Amino acid sequence: MSERQSERPPITITRGDEQQLSALANANAALFPRVTHFLTQELDRADVVSDQSPLLGVVRMGSRVTYRDETTGRVREVMLVYPDEANIDLNRISILAPVGVALIGLSVGQTIEFQTPTREKRSLTALKVSN
Repeated sequence: MSERQSERPPITITRGDEQQLSALANANAALFPRVTHFLTQELDRADVVSDQSPLLGVVRMGSRVTYRDETTGRVREVMLVYPDEANIDLNRISILAPVGVALIGLSVGQTIEFQTPTREKRSLTALKVSN
């Protein structure tokens, strides 16, 4: 594990989300190499639990998430969705967006630092999660 990965907070995802997201990353690797690589890294380090686990306060697919961008201080509420459901006007963010990958599996209060495709460093903190 790289030093940068070891600094990331522990994350938890369900087996079903892990399987679907792994297939999505593999199917889109040629189109979105950096973000799918980031997603694959996150899936590899995640604690994978049963689909029946309640995961209260943990970001999963379909969750509404309120987060703070630690660089700008901006607070946003978004829903984490699959690419075909993404709609920025409705605050539906794709799991294949860097912010979507950063949020998956975070628990309320956790902060993650990551690089955007343009190699900008960003840091997000999960403030509230509704599943």
